[in-house]
Amino acid sequence: MSSRVIPISWCSAKRMAPAAPALIARIVCAEAILSHRVLLAVEHPSVANADWQDAWALPHDAFRAALPDRGWRGRFDGVGREAMLALVLGAHALKDGGAEVDIVAFNGTCDDAQKVRFADLPSQGPHQAAQAENIAEGARRKNYDRVIVLVGGLHAATAPVSIGGPLFEPMAMRLRSYGSVVSLELQHGGGGEAWTCQRECKANRADVRMTSDRPPYIGLGETPSKLRASYDGIYWVGPITASPPAFPPEN
Repeated sequence: MSSRVIPISWCSAKRMAPAAPALIARIVCAEAILSHRVLLAVEHPSVANADWQDAWALPHDAFRAALPDRGWRGRFDGVGREAMLALVLGAHALKDGGAEVDIVAFNGTCDDAQKVRFADLPSQGPHQAAQAENIAEGARRKNYDRVIVLVGGLHAATAPVSIGGPLFEPMAMRLRSYGSVVSLELQHGGGGEAWTCQRECKANRADVRMTSDRPPYIGLGETPSKLRASYDGIYWVGPITASPPAFPPEN
């Protein structure tokens, strides 16, 4: 352990991206400082995970240069933003400094066999089941101390969900069949915008969810009563803003 040089300056608040990715970044950094083995799971396409693993093995400057052509360039949804880029680059900087931090891209089915295996599930069930299995497969590579997943609120629910059709099991609910899961629901202040996907993915005005004078924190058991069946707690991030694309098409 003494040979590691963890770049803890990256953990300072001034260098963090806004909102949810920033809090996840602080958690990854804290785990690395404790010499824990960490897997960071990001909502990028699972079919590109092999490319992600190749890039993750590169030195830090080469890693950043490789990212635009690994599913980032021209993306205008939440996972293609500067905030997510800051999280991924920071996690890689920790890894480059000697921390045991790995990454897995888990979104969507990874191959035809997986698609067939979950084809009979209702509604969004096949997509959610594939996400969970891809995270679990990534976690099997090592004996990780923590698997940290940043994902949209629907996927993070641990109770059945309906979006106008039959009930289906969200990703986090499926993930519990592979091991222990603690699922947190984002809470933020009013004002600003957030990237959300309803009919399309775009920056939408962020309504007030709660008010607090506290800095960002995790509150287990503080979930509002209407959400208590689906989440184990909250993570409060204060005011939020929608960050711009990390790699617009012209770059």
